[in-house]
Amino acid sequence: MTLIDGKAVSAQVRAELKVRAQAFEAAHNKKIGLAVVLIGEDPASMVYVRNKIRECEEVGIRSFAHYLPADTSMKQALSLVRALAEDDNVHGILVQLPLPSHLDAEVLLRAIPHEKDVDGFGAENLGLLAQNHASGCVSCTPAGVMELLHRYNIPVRGKRAVVLGRSNVVGRPMAMLLLNEDATVTVCHSHTAQLKEECARADILVSAIGKPKFITAEMVKDGAVVIDVGINRGADGKLCGDVDFENVKDKCSFITPVPGGVGPMTIAMLLSNTVKAAERVS
Repeated sequence: MTLIDGKAVSAQVRAELKVRAQAFEAAHNKKIGLAVVLIGEDPASMVYVRNKIRECEEVGIRSFAHYLPADTSMKQALSLVRALAEDDNVHGILVQLPLPSHLDAEVLLRAIPHEKDVDGFGAENLGLLAQNHASGCVSCTPAGVMELLHRYNIPVRGKRAVVLGRSNVVGRPMAMLLLNEDATVTVCHSHTAQLKEECARADILVSAIGKPKFITAEMVKDGAVVIDVGINRGADGKLCGDVDFENVKDKCSFITPVPGGVGPMTIAMLLSNTVKAAERVS
């Protein structure tokens, strides 16, 4: 069993992005810019935004942080996003979710031009991914999973892949990415019949369902690659994934831990999308 080290890979990605960001700045006499919009004071979101800003600085990306109060109106939020869309110093825009309940996330995300949609959540970028078009930005967590597979030289073509979860943020783009690299893909969800048997046929099993230790040893094929996207709190209060790691690891050829697996890749791929967005318009 090989443990997939997301911390190490994300550090490699950031080091490579730093070189590209420096080249961009030298060529254009300005830094690549990422605007982050945080509305309200959700504690997890605040930590996540701080981490994003710190890693922007490490790579050499200029961050434009906009902190708005929870009672910000839809008109005010839209006005800010539209202004950022017109700002040539901003190459990527990220609206941190979740939003306060009175705001419409879908409307705000639609206001971000697809060229600056570095989260990859917008309909146009999802459509480009569905068409296997390289010009779009891909949702960061699935993109991070693919980066891990590539960096560990794990073959995808011709493999049977099973994705647990069908969200627009992880499950659906994950399935499309695997399909675009010639895997045979099955997407499973809460209504899937014979779920254990479906999982046990997978050469590559990606779980993104948010249920602690849901994936047991009997659901994993010998020699499978297991990618755990879940971040949960177990019964003991400790951070854990969707996979019962201790009981599954010895059946796998490769497996991601939680924490330290897919998680560190999400911000790394956000930065990668931002650098790509800047390079496309340069």
